Amino acid sequence: MTDTDDRVMQRLLAGIKGFQKRYYEQSPEQMKELTEHGQKPKVLLIACSDSRVDPAILTGAAPGDLFVVRNVANLVPPYKLEGSHDGARAAIEYAVRDLGVNHIVVLGHAYCGGIKALLATLSGQRLERDFVGSWVSMALDACFKYILNPGGKTQPATGDMEVNEVDMATLCQHQHLAERAAIRGSLANLATYPWIKDRVKDGTLSLHGWWFDLETGDVWSTDEDNTTFLPVLD
Repeated sequence: MTDTDDRVMQRLLAGIKGFQKRYYEQSPEQMKELTEHGQKPKVLLIACSDSRVDPAILTGAAPGDLFVVRNVANLVPPYKLEGSHDGARAAIEYAVRDLGVNHIVVLGHAYCGGIKALLATLSGQRLERDFVGSWVSMALDACFKYILNPGGKTQPATGDMEVNEVDMATLCQHQHLAERAAIRGSLANLATYPWIKDRVKDGTLSLHGWWFDLETGDVWSTDEDNTTFLPVLD
């Protein structure tokens, strides 16, 4: 282990000490409330595992604000009862049915490694990984539905022109199209869960898609119909 590795771990431990000082020594009321009465988050946030996009840091959330699910490329599997070992579905169910969250946010981002891997496989490259390829393949349907299908709606590529029948070379050059399509696909998959569909219908649960631009810090959000992305302005 190098000195750099040691310093990284020391910094993490120092961060834990800072957290303890802030939430257990200076202002212990919040953690005491969460400990004695349990968590009551209003938001389920489904994010990518990418180290550059931490949901709590990005949103400035405090302990108890967010119930977070993180995986490669922030993907939501469609509803099915087969296959009991599924952490994503289990966490979504717990957040919706037990914690009673009022919002679900699917948070994607620019330069996503999972989406890059998906585009590589679509371009004919062999992915030398055991699990990543099959996982990100869940976004295939979204890419075909929202980008590659001439009859499907898609988000603007560079501002005001819609892109249909995108070839693979162009899609690889504009990876954000696939990243945003994957977000829309995850939102569509959430709608296949019967207990999510019921709550959306009765107005007690809202679904949101966000895309974070690493270069600028801007956040883009899906519209109410999940047909396009619009910038979130001040």
